[in-house]
Amino acid sequence: MKGLAAFIMRGRFQALLVTVAGAGSLMFCWISAAAVALVILRKGVGPGAWLLAWGLLPAGTLVFVYGDSGPLTLLVGAAALALVLRLTVNLSLAILASVPVGLLSAVLLMTLGGQYLEQMVTYFGEFLATLEQQLSQGGEAVVLARPDALQIAGMLGAGNAMVAVFCLLLARYWQAALYNPGGFGQEFRAVYYPPAISLALALGALALWSAGVSYHTWAMICVVPLVFNGLALVHARAALSGQGRGWLTGFYVAWLLFDPVKLVVVGAAIADSWLKFRQRWARKAGGDEKQD
Repeated sequence: MKGLAAFIMRGRFQALLVTVAGAGSLMFCWISAAAVALVILRKGVGPGAWLLAWGLLPAGTLVFVYGDSGPLTLLVGAAALALVLRLTVNLSLAILASVPVGLLSAVLLMTLGGQYLEQMVTYFGEFLATLEQQLSQGGEAVVLARPDALQIAGMLGAGNAMVAVFCLLLARYWQAALYNPGGFGQEFRAVYYPPAISLALALGALALWSAGVSYHTWAMICVVPLVFNGLALVHARAALSGQGRGWLTGFYVAWLLFDPVKLVVVGAAIADSWLKFRQRWARKAGGDEKQD
C-alpha cells in the first residue's frame, strides 16, 4: 500500500490515473477516495479539488447509468473529512465530521434517489424471500422483516460515513508512511471526545432509535465517531501493554463477527470520555516501572 501512495504522490498524472480508475469501479472506489484525501492532506485544497472533479466524472456516470450514488458520495465525503483534518489538524474533529456527512448522504438519497431506493427495497425483498424458503425447509415457517426505503437510506448513510472515515485513515496512514513514519499510530491512538460530545452523540443515536424501526439505521450514523474512539482506545491499550498484531487481529475478527463486541467498544468510548482510560493506564504503567 505504501508503494501505491508513493505512486499517487509522484505527480498529477499518476494521482489522476488512480483516482479515475478507482472511481469508475464499484469495488475500488475507496482507493480513489483515499487518493483524493491524501492529495488534500499533503498538497492542499486546490490540487485535491481538481482531482476530486475528475473523479466525480466516472462516479457520476455510475449514478446516471445504474443509479448507484455510493462512489460519488464516498468521494465527496472522504474529501470533506480530509479538508476538516487539514484545516484543524485534529483527527478527532475530522472523524466527528462523518456524522453530518452520513446524515447528508442519507437525506440526499431520500430526496433524489427514490428510484434507486425502490430497486434496493425490491432486491432485499427478493433476497429475504429466498432466505425464508431455505430456512423454512425444516417445517416451521420463517418470516423475516423487510427493510423500507427509509431504513435503507439510513443504512447507506451510515455505511458511507464509516467507509469515508476508513478512507481518511488510510490517507493519513499513507501520508505518515511517506513523510512521518510512526506518526499515524500516535495520532490515531489519541482520538478522544470530551463528555459533552460523547453525550450528544449518544443522545442523538437514542433519539433516532426511539423514533421508530425505520430510523434504527439512521441512529448508527451518530455512533460512527464513538466506534473509532473505541477502536483507538483498543489500540492504545495494546500499545501500552505491549500486545502485538496477533492480538489486534483477533480483536478485529471478533469485532466484525460478534455484535456484543461492537457494543462494548462503543460503551468503552463513552466511558472513556469521563474516566480517561489512557491517562490512567499511562500513570499505572509509569508507577509499575518505578517499582521495578
